[in-house]
Amino acid sequence: MKKVLHIFFIHTDEDREVGNMSEIYHTIRELLVAAERNFGGQDAFRYKVKNSEDSGKKEVKVAAKTYTQLKNDTECFSAALALLGEQGKHIAVIGPTSYSWVVTYFGTVGSGSVAVPLDANLPDEDLCELIDRADVTTLVYDETKFNMAQLAQQRCEGLKHIICMGEPQGIENGLCLWNLISEQSAGFDYTPKPEDLATIMFTSGTTGKSKGVMLTHRNLAENATCLDMGLESGIVIMSVLPIHHAYCLSMDILKGISIGSIICINDSLLRVAKNIKLFEPNMILMVPLMIETLAKKLEEASWIPAPLVKAKVFGKQFHTVCSGGAYLNPSYLEMFKKYGITIWQGYGMTECSPVISTNYGTFMKDGSVGKLMPNCEAKVVDEELWVKGSSVMQGYYKMPKETEETLSDGWLKTGDLGYVDEDGYVFLTGRKKNLIITPNGENVSPEEIENKLGENRLVQEVLVRENDGAIEAEIFPDYEYAGKKKMKDIQGELQNIIDAYNKTAPLYKRVFKLKVRETEFEKNTTKKIKRF
Repeated sequence: MKKVLHIFFIHTDEDREVGNMSEIYHTIRELLVAAERNFGGQDAFRYKVKNSEDSGKKEVKVAAKTYTQLKNDTECFSAALALLGEQGKHIAVIGPTSYSWVVTYFGTVGSGSVAVPLDANLPDEDLCELIDRADVTTLVYDETKFNMAQLAQQRCEGLKHIICMGEPQGIENGLCLWNLISEQSAGFDYTPKPEDLATIMFTSGTTGKSKGVMLTHRNLAENATCLDMGLESGIVIMSVLPIHHAYCLSMDILKGISIGSIICINDSLLRVAKNIKLFEPNMILMVPLMIETLAKKLEEASWIPAPLVKAKVFGKQFHTVCSGGAYLNPSYLEMFKKYGITIWQGYGMTECSPVISTNYGTFMKDGSVGKLMPNCEAKVVDEELWVKGSSVMQGYYKMPKETEETLSDGWLKTGDLGYVDEDGYVFLTGRKKNLIITPNGENVSPEEIENKLGENRLVQEVLVRENDGAIEAEIFPDYEYAGKKKMKDIQGELQNIIDAYNKTAPLYKRVFKLKVRETEFEKNTTKKIKRF
């Protein structure tokens, strides 16, 4: 018999006390039109352009596009799609974050077509398979993905048009995005409905085959705008995450545009530090791995006064990091606080457009992954968190069995174990699929143990699993840190960490096996460890 704990919340004005009330939008087109009306001449995007060699010197130049230019460019692309006979069809877009990518996305969904963002880091063969599975008829690609585009032209029979964001050299009958845009005029007259499908977004496939999540205009637009986080128009955000990922697309792009932010495009993870100095952002969205990397650098400079370090690394204007995508050790919140930087931790999944809960402003609680979004309600069934609301997907594209397994009367089975407290804050304890069932029938969440062991500086990555009836921890240590501390017996040091954990853990949660790795764990493209 299922144990069900119902948790329903009525969100009041108190939930939105930070900042001014923001308007909720129901389609992506409506969101963009309002942004242009409210912020027209203000910069919407800033990005680096190719270096010039004037006077023999290479110079970094920053280009900018206003909200009016963004709206006009996207309307022109919408018109181009209609002229090609692709209105209402599935349009794939692939490449790193760029203004061209954003124009392609907004122009696609604004025309009544369905955008299919693809992960540029996947092998070309896998990308072709996703193009076929999503019934894509037009592919828009960045020049760096030329080989993939060429392969797709040969293998994907459903493709009618291939459009390059640069020059389409080497592609038979290839089209140029900006030539198509220049041939059209702004003012494309089409109004998508909130229930219209806007995006098919593939999951990362951490534990199995990736699934095409079907998200409507309402799903995405309301998720991005239902919560006023107190962010002022003109706030400078630097976008560093992959744009095909729901977290970046929804929070960096859709949320950013809805409030009139200036979105600066980071061109490489290798140049994050340089680009922070160039763009001088106030805020960055990151995944825990990035935050942990920054924390290590800050730790190395702990002997320098915190204000000086912050000014040197982030700039005096920087104040907020948003974290999502995985568990973040709470100790980092305190570390960054010393530098005048607040970390807002959130929780979500692609199937929920993606945000389910978030800490923000004064609405923060230790140990939680934030307060439920205003458009979201939750219940707990057999310790698993189920959510319902306007952000929940329509299902998985052409995967009825998987859809039926995940959705129940509008409720999304998150697969996450946890609970929601009386104030509406979400707490997670692990993943249902990852549960270890001990020989005596006890349920053990490996994530709980991983988080405890991961608190030690020596533990860089850890995976906990069952092995021959016993709990095993496989650890990739921070060899650089071990070298600095002159540790000779790393395995012994790791065993000491496990022994210390075991002293306070119940018998059924104790770790009895240790495996030390010499290399990092294999990860998916969103930097999550592959468990299977």
